[in-house]
Amino acid sequence: MLLGFKTELKINKHQRLLLAKHAGVARHAWNQGLALCQQVLSYNKANPNERIKFPTAIDLHKWLVASIKSRLPWYYEVSKCAPQFALKQLSDAFKSFFKKIHGFPNFKKKGIHDSFTLDGKIHVDHRKIKVPVIGWMKTYENLPKGLKPKTITVSRQADRWFISFRMEIEPTTTPKSVDFVGIDLGINHLAITSSGQVFDGAKSYKKYSKKLAHLQWLNRHKQLSSNNHRKAAIGVARIHRKIANLRTDTLHKITTQISKNHAVIGMEDLNVSGMMANGKLAASIADMGFYEFRRQMQYKTQLYGSKLVVLDRFYPSSKTCSRCGTKKQSLSLKERVFQCENCGFECDRDLNAAINLQQAARSVVSACGLGSADASRLKQEENESNC
Repeated sequence: MLLGFKTELKINKHQRLLLAKHAGVARHAWNQGLALCQQVLSYNKANPNERIKFPTAIDLHKWLVASIKSRLPWYYEVSKCAPQFALKQLSDAFKSFFKKIHGFPNFKKKGIHDSFTLDGKIHVDHRKIKVPVIGWMKTYENLPKGLKPKTITVSRQADRWFISFRMEIEPTTTPKSVDFVGIDLGINHLAITSSGQVFDGAKSYKKYSKKLAHLQWLNRHKQLSSNNHRKAAIGVARIHRKIANLRTDTLHKITTQISKNHAVIGMEDLNVSGMMANGKLAASIADMGFYEFRRQMQYKTQLYGSKLVVLDRFYPSSKTCSRCGTKKQSLSLKERVFQCENCGFECDRDLNAAINLQQAARSVVSACGLGSADASRLKQEENESNC
């Protein structure tokens, strides 16, 4: 399976300038191509009988070479791949927009999500990588041996540059200590398993929100485009990067531990965007990273030989009694203890939901079956227990 690898670059001032130039050219090509596409869409809307064919990535590149690149000499100071891939990504963005997968593409601003993609002769050697035009660049950690990536992406976060590429890894099945487990995600605790194990989130935004607000307040009093304004903006970006790194590190540790030690994992398909509509809980939900937790679980279960069972988002895991199966009519967020009116069962509401998710995952596996040898063993044990 293909996985992404990302590491920080250890570069000098000359290389930092070259990387900034590549990112600037890619950003300029994207914005020029987006402006042309907007003109085509406006013309087709105003003249429905004389429609112009929407430009593809090849059409955009031919137009860029003829109209833009010929009169801007600084385009030739960087690799030709930077504007090419920028226009290809713009074409893919419009395809996603027409299919109603994503929204309309936006113009890019300097210093916000700066990145570019290169291909060609790329060589990897221990702690350095060679890319076209820029040459050899050092890294802070060892790169995978025998790796020959076809394309690489260089991006900037605050004042640091990172390189990323895809590599192929063989999945490895790890020994499982637990067959079935259910996971319920929450705000007080990031994840609670059906076995009673509690995983706390990083809550990095909550820790650094005051410091971030203070730096943003200082930044708004600086004169735009001044050196002090740039320094203050870098300080704000560093805090954002630290918050994101702490959250991502915590999520990676939790998802790796769960994926390695559990064979079948049951989770609920949460409507994160709908939950974010609650203004009182939006910051806490975003600070936990529910979507990133689900994304990491999807590929790590494949990597470590586990199975992820995603249940319907309308499954009443919190309202259903895990002992007798009685469903309550309503359950407010203030009620942190589940009390069954039928059998008198009392339990923490998150633990009760995790147990219900475990039972639902067991039922799905028993009904559908699994393809791997380990899953067949689990199904056989399930049948023996039912008998």
